[in-house]
Order: sequence, then structure tokens, then C-alpha cells
Amino acid sequence: MRAVILATMLSCLAISGSAQDKSGVFDYYVVSLSWSPNWCERTGNARGSQQCDPQNAFGWILHGLWPQYERGWPQYCATEHDDPSREQTAAMADIMGTAGLAAHEWKKHGVCSGFDSVEYFERSRAAFGSITRPDELRDISVASKMPAKRIETAFLLANPHLSADQVTVTCRSGQIQEVRICLTKDLKPRDCGQDVIKDCSLDDALFLPIP
Repeated sequence: MRAVILATMLSCLAISGSAQDKSGVFDYYVVSLSWSPNWCERTGNARGSQQCDPQNAFGWILHGLWPQYERGWPQYCATEHDDPSREQTAAMADIMGTAGLAAHEWKKHGVCSGFDSVEYFERSRAAFGSITRPDELRDISVASKMPAKRIETAFLLANPHLSADQVTVTCRSGQIQEVRICLTKDLKPRDCGQDVIKDCSLDDALFLPIP
């Protein structure tokens, strides 16, 4: 019983702590790109996500544009701005996979940007557009196991304006999960904070091809 009470108290503290984050007060952005085929295999197919329809042929999608502190990040900030309309979130599905992801990202991260939803999604699209997704990764036609470092190298070659300290590759369940690039508030490359910079060290991470 005590354990249940303690867990409840900690949960309340976590919620109240996130509620104290102030919208617009952060140090830099992390733009997170998710490899859609791997996400679909792990999660999306079971959900029947539209993102996983082979007709869409998604590769790297925009998971989100995340306001970040030098250590840690704000989330679920109080904001004076209205939630985006269905039309706004639907308009982001071409780079985010689904309108639902766009709506979720606004509620968790966009509200901490200090911008309204129109400006936040415009900045999200601009950040996504500033990063060249390597063609060689789209051209992989069979499931492959590879060093996660190969993904980072491909992005650095395709984006010579980026350095290794500005790009992070993450893994989940033995698979390539995301590439995260750190940007200033003006959407210019910058080094990632110490809690973001650590790369996946797998030498045999699964990378699934686009259907």
C-alpha cells in the first residue's frame, strides 16, 4: 500500500514539475527523424497506422521539433495559444506520417516553443527541409544489419554543414530508431547537449527497407 501511495506522489510531482516549464524558455531544438519502416515493424503495423501503408513509401519522417534545455527538456507547457485545427495537423502528414503524430507533438513539445501552432509547424517543416536525407538509405532493398555509425556517416556525407557532435543516432529493440539533429533557435546547426549526444553503439542494428 505504501508503495502505491509513494508511486502516486512521485507521479504527481512529475506532472507538477512539467507544468512549471515556461513556454518559449529553452536553449535549442532537437529535430528528430524516425525511420518509418522500423517503427511500423515494431509498433505501427499493429496499430493499423496509415503511416505504414506501403503506398506512402515513407522513409525518414519528422517525429518532431523539440525545444531542449542544455540538459533536459520542457514538455506540456502552459500556453495561451489554441490547439491546431484538424486541417493544420492533416497538412503535416506528408512529412510526419499522420495527423495524429502532428497533434501529439504540438501538445507535448509545440506548446513549449512560445509560438502558435501555425508558426510551430512552419518551423518544423523548415527544420525538416534543412536536412538532406541520404538517398543511399532509401535505396536499401533488403533487411540489413549494420553499425549504427553507418547511419550517422551517411547523414554527415549528405549534409557537409553538419558535424558529428550535431548528429545523434538512436536504437530501440536492436533496430535503428531515429536520427536527431541539434539546431539553434534560428534553425542553424549546433552541438548537442551532453544528454543528447550519446550515439547508439550497436554494430548490428536492424535497418528495414521501405516497402
